[in-house]
Amino acid sequence: MQHIRNFCIIAHIDHGKSTLADRLLEYTKTVSQRDQKAQILDDMDIERERGITIKSHAIQMDYIYKNQPYVLNLIDTPGHVDFAYEVSRSIAACEGALLIVDSSQGIQAQTISNLYLALENNLEIIPVLNKIDLPGSMPEEVSDQIVALIGCKYEDILRASGKTGEGVYDIINAIIDRVPPPKGNEKAPLKALIFDSVFNSFRGIIAYFKIVDGEMRKGDRVKFVNTEKEYFAEEIGVLRIEKEPRDVVKTGDVGYIISGIKAAKEVKVGDTITNVADPCSESIQGFEDVKPMVFAGIYPVDTDDFEELRESMAKLQLNDASLVFEPESSAALGFGFRCGFLGMLHMEIIQERLEREFNMTVITTVPNVSYKAFLTNGEEVIVNNPSDLPDPSKTDYVEEPYIKAQIITKSEYMGGIISLCIQKRGIIGNQHFLTTDRVELNFEMPMGEIVFDFFDKLKSISRGYASLDYHPIGYRESHLVKLDIMLNKEPVDALSAVIHRDKAYDWGKKICEKLKELIPRQQFEIAIQAAIGSKIISRETISAMRKDVTAKCYGGDISRKRKLLEKQKAGKKRMRQVGNVEIPQSAFMAVLKLD
Repeated sequence: MQHIRNFCIIAHIDHGKSTLADRLLEYTKTVSQRDQKAQILDDMDIERERGITIKSHAIQMDYIYKNQPYVLNLIDTPGHVDFAYEVSRSIAACEGALLIVDSSQGIQAQTISNLYLALENNLEIIPVLNKIDLPGSMPEEVSDQIVALIGCKYEDILRASGKTGEGVYDIINAIIDRVPPPKGNEKAPLKALIFDSVFNSFRGIIAYFKIVDGEMRKGDRVKFVNTEKEYFAEEIGVLRIEKEPRDVVKTGDVGYIISGIKAAKEVKVGDTITNVADPCSESIQGFEDVKPMVFAGIYPVDTDDFEELRESMAKLQLNDASLVFEPESSAALGFGFRCGFLGMLHMEIIQERLEREFNMTVITTVPNVSYKAFLTNGEEVIVNNPSDLPDPSKTDYVEEPYIKAQIITKSEYMGGIISLCIQKRGIIGNQHFLTTDRVELNFEMPMGEIVFDFFDKLKSISRGYASLDYHPIGYRESHLVKLDIMLNKEPVDALSAVIHRDKAYDWGKKICEKLKELIPRQQFEIAIQAAIGSKIISRETISAMRKDVTAKCYGGDISRKRKLLEKQKAGKKRMRQVGNVEIPQSAFMAVLKLD
């Protein structure tokens, strides 16, 4: 155990975690020259194309330092705020963390939040200035920021470049010198923490774990404490570039277990594995079910594909445990699923993976968050879908989820960002200058205001400089109403939304105008209305396409023309009663980009 080091890499998006991980693998000769490629640990196509990490990846490296062989277990983590849960689990399996800061961009919001996660778990932090080969790099200035943030010594900060490989050996030596070896009792009963799981179509679910106490042997009967299921350890081993089977995995090691598990629900990240014959007395703390933040409906374009979509979603859930879904039906779109996501990026990635990996073209409805409605008889109802909101006459009040947002930006963009947050019903907390021209702003704001276009607007106001991090702080009472959109007096449930009363009129007017542009003209007149309860607050009319029926009357009596027009009017009226309006996919998407 004295020669094992478990560490993870934490940083903001695009600060060069994956590139640095590539260099570590190359310099410890874990990857042969022939297999070397960029972002070697990001194995999904989307990860490589977008240059983001979505899943945590674990890998074991060997290194000889001062004539002594060491085993280094590296866990590369995602940097985006939507995947903070992945990061927190990875951190729990480590004793040290490399905190990577881009020397041309300085400290960002996600850097700080990931750092706090690491400090809560008492990890040894090794600060690294990355990208020092860039012409725009500001090593002195960013080092001052790091010293102010962590309180470390100036000389403790390592300088490196993932691209050129400069300073990588210093990082490996620092990991061995500064990160403590894992603590644990080799003689105690088996206790292991699951920090990730992946699905393999041949072997079932493979769980990744770190052994805290005891050891695991091949062929043992093991038990997952939180789900209370028992399994037979068919194959165990360590994680290299490929999985390497072993007969025994000891205390402090990171490994994997294959036991033919088929259902994703049975493996929960953060769960404890123990031995059936000799169980541990208490499980590892800090386990929680991941809570979705944003809800949206996903429907197949062709209703016959519903079963196929269900299978695709189930397979996707095996690879991404944070996706939650349940079947629902909509009058406008037929059968589909109500899905819960961690955030907007997560939703976008799920949609893209459905299209790529399963060839499913889907319609996504307007995203919203979950509300709590309290009825006059004292009952509490959880509302995930606007159509579930109880009748206003029976509702006492409605609560919505609030978040605490932390925004770090250059001070010149402060005014624009504050006015954006106030426009989104934000309450400004404190402002804190990190350096002379970088400021940290804290806001409390409703989650529902963030799910639409907040992030895009924040980026455009600050020219891409501002970074956002947020965490939920509970529910608060709000004056919310349900806004219905109706076409020819028929409500379209997929377009309805729960919205703050002050904004309802404006929102309703905008949606009606947008739909008027997007819905093609029919043979009959279409009325588009926005309503709160029975009160219509906005209306637009799409006029009918009509033939000039009076063209054949030249001269003659006016009553002949009137007779033809009346006949046409009666036909249009009858057509309107039986005609239905097809809503194009662009109309559902346009609601997301109303401004």
